[in-house]
Amino acid sequence: MGAGILKNNDLGSLGVTVNGVEQRLSVGNGFRLSARLSLNTWEHFGHEFGYGYNHTSLQVGTQGSVGMGVHQGFYDFMVYATPTDSKVRPFVCGGGGFASFFPPGSSAFSGNGITKFSYNYGGGVKAKVTSIYGVRFDIRDYVTGKPFGSSSGVTDVHGLLHNVEVSAGFEILF
Repeated sequence: MGAGILKNNDLGSLGVTVNGVEQRLSVGNGFRLSARLSLNTWEHFGHEFGYGYNHTSLQVGTQGSVGMGVHQGFYDFMVYATPTDSKVRPFVCGGGGFASFFPPGSSAFSGNGITKFSYNYGGGVKAKVTSIYGVRFDIRDYVTGKPFGSSSGVTDVHGLLHNVEVSAGFEILF
């Protein structure tokens, strides 16, 4: 569990001016829930598959904001600084995946999401508390294309969206 901090979060112009102010679309920070499965295949290397859900907000010009969900699936190649049996394992990681943005009023089951491919990188530390329980701390940057392009009436879209995850969690080791 952690925070999703969105950088370069301006999604573009709505093409409307209200009281002399250009109305733009942007996305705000929110909370993040993630689940990961790590496979340690070599002494200092491994793989991680995961799912993340970001509850964020969509700011619609000066009209206010509404909640929006972002679902992510990802794979990371892991490089650990210490061997598999160590109590503390700092790591760096990098990989790819996707992010599906669901506009307000739609759900993951509606099929109305906008999916973009992404890449990510980051690092953290895992620590064994007992033989079967552990804790972990992560910081990662998920980089993806911006949703809501010209087909949805949004223009002047530039750059990539950075979703920086800062999280802490529990592990079950087996």
